[in-house]
Amino acid sequence: MTKIQPFTIGNKTIGKNRCYIIAEIGSNFNGSLKTAKLLIKLAKKAGADAAKFQSFKTEQLLSKKGFEKKSAFQSKWKKSVFQVYKEAELPRKWHKELNTYAKQLKIHFFTSPWDFEAVDLLNKLRVPAIKVGSGDITYHEILKKIAQLKKPVILGTGASTMKEISDAVNTIKSVGNNKIILMHSITQYPSPIEQANLRALESMKKKFRLYVGYSDHSPGLIVPIASVAMGASMIEKHFTLDPKAEGPDHLHSLDPAEFTNMVNEIRTLEKALGNGIKKIEKSEKQTRILQRRGLWTIQKIHKGEKFSNLNIAALRPVVGIPVSKFNQIINKKATKNFDAYVPIRITDL
Repeated sequence: MTKIQPFTIGNKTIGKNRCYIIAEIGSNFNGSLKTAKLLIKLAKKAGADAAKFQSFKTEQLLSKKGFEKKSAFQSKWKKSVFQVYKEAELPRKWHKELNTYAKQLKIHFFTSPWDFEAVDLLNKLRVPAIKVGSGDITYHEILKKIAQLKKPVILGTGASTMKEISDAVNTIKSVGNNKIILMHSITQYPSPIEQANLRALESMKKKFRLYVGYSDHSPGLIVPIASVAMGASMIEKHFTLDPKAEGPDHLHSLDPAEFTNMVNEIRTLEKALGNGIKKIEKSEKQTRILQRRGLWTIQKIHKGEKFSNLNIAALRPVVGIPVSKFNQIINKKATKNFDAYVPIRITDL
């Protein structure tokens, strides 16, 4: 089986047994540049590798006519869909300042661009990667434009078939860009735990021979942590100051304390995962002796007397001959006298 080649996002290597963690700020800056900067700062403090936003202009993304009627998803929104998106826009003039601020803090900054102008802006800012939201997986024209930048492409695959993923991957690869991470996701906000389908990570990794990750919108930490155990090389989770705040993304976001806990749990899990090579660990060397059985006398044995079930037994610890050699020892003659309850050593034969 072909090994997936590691690649870097900035100074971070993908595929080296360390999960890349994205704090998805999205619209949670609530229209405030100051809040956007604070969230970047807190994301860094929480241990995130990247602080991510969305780059769109509502007029270039939504059809007003198409959203005249609310769907079930937006039924609880107090404002029109168009207005909610309009208020969630990250001004283009802020991108440079936020990128510079993130660099000062040594955390990556990038976004999901939803139009060609945004792609050009991100390229000009020399961001280390670009995320393609699940909604654009069939928009091959923008996929190709993004892929041509030769930056790592983080491809959202929510609500997609394997055929749609395959077409998107082929589009990106068609311009010579193989630095792709497939992000499994459930595009319901929040998403039901029972629909997380973590095993899809294994299916996608096996079929496409690409790194996989999970962009999670479910409650709590179990899905992202379990995803890492399933082989995810990247985790994306929404990040906010207050999950109870008003706005489209806050409800399915983690606050700084929760996000910090998630990062810490993932880092602990990574230590526990190991390298997959079954071996005797350092901490087991003593218990290996204490818990294994060796051959011991259970009564006095005279020189020339045969070893038998009556005078030897398999007991802990394995000080001398291991119990696996029992059949090779039985019926042999003792070459010396033995006291009761002493180990039989190979030098005693």
